Amino acid sequence: MNPSQIHQLFTRLQATRPTPTTELRYLSPFELLVAVILSAQATDKKVNEATVRLFAVANTPQAILDLGEEGLKGYIKTIGLYNTKAANIRKTCVLLLERHGGEVPHNREALEALPGVGRKSANIILNTVFGEPTIAVDTHIFRVANRTRLAPGKTPRAVEEGLLAVTPAEFRQDAHHWLVLHGRYVCTARQPRCPACPIRDFCEYPDKSEVT
Repeated sequence: MNPSQIHQLFTRLQATRPTPTTELRYLSPFELLVAVILSAQATDKKVNEATVRLFAVANTPQAILDLGEEGLKGYIKTIGLYNTKAANIRKTCVLLLERHGGEVPHNREALEALPGVGRKSANIILNTVFGEPTIAVDTHIFRVANRTRLAPGKTPRAVEEGLLAVTPAEFRQDAHHWLVLHGRYVCTARQPRCPACPIRDFCEYPDKSEVT
């Protein structure tokens, strides 16, 4: 895919969603951080169903800790790996209070030092909360980048670096959201909706479907 095609690809994705954002529901950086930790191997829909109840009673590090571990589990037990996630969220709350005054840090190293927060999660926070032009490669973006050959790679980190290298600067801020949503609703894993795809003519995927 040449630079002209890549520019047109993002222009079309922008036209489909001019103001893209995460589908996780949150009202503060801390709420988004908790939601992102919970979203590992879980759908945004399931996370939102849990956090709407959780955040109504506890949406600060101290309030989460005050719930106790079993209390927290009661709100998130519908989400996969909830035992591990509850422990990570509580440990993260402790570190936020001890090291960052209860605030979510604007620093990759500090974010990745929080339990349950890896590079992908840190990229989401840096992009969505702090407006940095990062690209968090999840399964959707990994699939889209490889199928289209926009930025093929064998690992999420390779795809991330490839996307950052080829994405025009004007689109880099929102590229993550466009690609995630495209993968979630159009370039789906089992049966991609190729006839409805706005970038079909640029896509190099050899097994395009006829499903709309």
